[in-house]
Amino acid sequence: MGVARRSAKVERNAGGKMLADYRLSGQRLSRCFADRHRIAHTAAASMMPAAALSRKRTKCRFWARSVDADHRPVAGLGQTGPGAVGAPGFAPNCYTETPNQGTQLLMKPAPFDNSYVRLPQSFYECLDPQPVRAPRLVAFNRGLARHLGLAWACGEDSDLAAIFSGNRLPAGAEPLAMAYAGHQFGHFVPQLGDGRALLLGEVVDRAGVRRDIALKGSGQTPFSRGGDGRAALGPVLREFLLSEAMHALGVPTTRALAAVVTGQKVARERALPGAVVTRVARSHVRVGTFQYFAARRDTQAVRVLADYVIARHDPELAGTADRYSQLLRAVIERQARLVAKWLSVGFIHGVMNTDNAAISGETIDYGPCAFMDEFNPGQVFSSIDRHGRYAYDNQPGIAQWNLARLAETLLPLLDNDDDRALEQANQAVGGFAQCFAQHWRALFGAKLGLAHADAADSDLIHDLLALMHHQHADFTLTFRHLADAIEPGPGDGALVQQLDDPTALEDWLVRWRTRLAAEQQAPEAIAERMRAVNPAIIARNHLVERAIRAAEDDDDFAIFDALRDALARPFEPPADGTGLQLPPQPHERVTQTFCGT
Repeated sequence: MGVARRSAKVERNAGGKMLADYRLSGQRLSRCFADRHRIAHTAAASMMPAAALSRKRTKCRFWARSVDADHRPVAGLGQTGPGAVGAPGFAPNCYTETPNQGTQLLMKPAPFDNSYVRLPQSFYECLDPQPVRAPRLVAFNRGLARHLGLAWACGEDSDLAAIFSGNRLPAGAEPLAMAYAGHQFGHFVPQLGDGRALLLGEVVDRAGVRRDIALKGSGQTPFSRGGDGRAALGPVLREFLLSEAMHALGVPTTRALAAVVTGQKVARERALPGAVVTRVARSHVRVGTFQYFAARRDTQAVRVLADYVIARHDPELAGTADRYSQLLRAVIERQARLVAKWLSVGFIHGVMNTDNAAISGETIDYGPCAFMDEFNPGQVFSSIDRHGRYAYDNQPGIAQWNLARLAETLLPLLDNDDDRALEQANQAVGGFAQCFAQHWRALFGAKLGLAHADAADSDLIHDLLALMHHQHADFTLTFRHLADAIEPGPGDGALVQQLDDPTALEDWLVRWRTRLAAEQQAPEAIAERMRAVNPAIIARNHLVERAIRAAEDDDDFAIFDALRDALARPFEPPADGTGLQLPPQPHERVTQTFCGT
C-alpha cells in the first residue's frame, strides 16, 4: 500500500521498540489538490496586514554602512546600481575617523555573491539590522572565517563586534528576512518567517561551497509577529557551543561564526543580557519555505524555489525530466542521514517543526536541543514538548512526517496527472524507512567496531541499547568504554561501571566479541576505529548551563571558552582530567531546556 493509505513504518528505533505511529497524514496527502483551497483560505485569514509586507525594493542595496556613537547612520551611503558606491568591487569610504587595520579590513569588499536576493520579492523582505548600544565580541570562529575567505578574520575585536551586531554592514551585504511557513507541533502556521534573523548575504568558501551568513537576534522584521526580534545571551551561547560541537562530531550542521553581546537587556522571564549570533549555513531554505508558497497556491513560486534549490544543492539534476521527483528523493536521503547521525550521538533536537527542517540536510535552530546522559529512548528535554512529540526515538518518524509535508508542496511539479504525482510522492516518502535504517545500522555498527554492519547485526545493536536503557547507562561513556573491552580483562571495569548491575552485560559481551572475531582484525585496530567514532566529550546539559550561568550572571566567559575548546576535539580525552567527560551529579542535572524566544 502507498504511504497515503497506511501509517509510516520505520524499523525498530534505537531503543528496541517501534517508533510512535505518526501517520503521514495520508488522507491529506491524497486530497492535497482539493485541500489547497482550504489551506489557502486559512493562510489568507491568518496573514499579517498587507501593508506589513508591501515595502518593495527592486533590489536590496549593495552598501557598507556604519553608525556613529549615537547610532545614527553615517551620511553619504545608500547609492545603488551597477558601479555605484557600495556595489560589488567597490568599498565605500564610510568612516570619518582615521582607519585602523580592522577598519581597513572592513572597508575591503567581502566576497559576497548573493543569489537568494535575485529571487522574486515575495520570497523575502529587505531591511537593515537594528543597531545596538554597546556591542562586544565574546566569541569569534577565526578558522571558519578564514575558510569562508573573509578578510575580517584578522580584524580588531571592536570592528568585528560592529559587524556581527549589525551596527556596520560590510560592502556587498544585502540583508533580508526570509519568508516561510511551517507546521509547529503538527499545527500549520501559514506565515512565520525570519522574526529575529537577517540573511546578510552569501559567500563561496574555499571548498567551492556556497554559504549563507546570517545574523540571529538582530532586531524586529515584518515577520516578528509581535516579538522583539532579539536574542538573549544564553540561547546564543547554547547555539554556538552546540552547533560547533555537532560539526566536530561530523554531524551536518549550521556553524557559528561569532557571538556578540549587545550592551542591552532583553525582556524574558526576567531581564537578560542581549546578544547576536552569526550563523553560517549551506542555505536557509526549509520545508516551511515550500509550504509558504504552496499554501498560497503559488505553484510558480514553488517551481522557482525548487529550481533554486536544485541549482544550489543538486546541480546534477538540472534539466532532467524528473528533476523534482529526484529533488524530493535527495532531500529524503539527506534527512534520513541527518537524523541517523543525531541518534548515533544521543542528540535530541527538540523542535522538529517543518520550519526547522533544512532542505540542505543540516541541523538548524539550536533551541531546546540537548545531548542525553543516561540512555532513554523516550527522552524529552524541551519545556514546550509536553507530549513527547519530538522525543529521541520519535525523531525518525517525525522526519518522515515532515518530508510528507514537503512532498505535498511538490505534487503539482511531479506530474500533471494527480494520481501519478501522488504515486511518485508516496514511493519517495515511503522509501525513507529503508534509507534511515541503512544509515542507522551503519553508524551504530561502527560504534560497535563493525566495518560493515548487516541486517543480522541489528539485533546486537538493539539489545545493547535495551540493556543500556534498563540499566540507566550513560549513552556516551558506554560506547566510549566498549573500545577497552574488546578482549576480556581489566578494560571491562569502566564499562560495567555504567550499569546498575555490573553483570547485566556479560551475555551480550560474549555475543559481541564473537561477532568482532569475524572482522579478522587486530583488537588494537578495532579499538582505534571505535575511538574515532565514539566521542569522549559531548556538550552535556550541565556543562552548557554552567557556562551560560557564569556568562549571564558574572560576565565570565572562561568556562564557555574552555568548553568550546574541548568540544572542538570530542574524540580526545581532556588532558586535565575527566571532569568534562563525566555525567552530571544528581544536583547538576538539567531536565528541561528552553527555546529562548
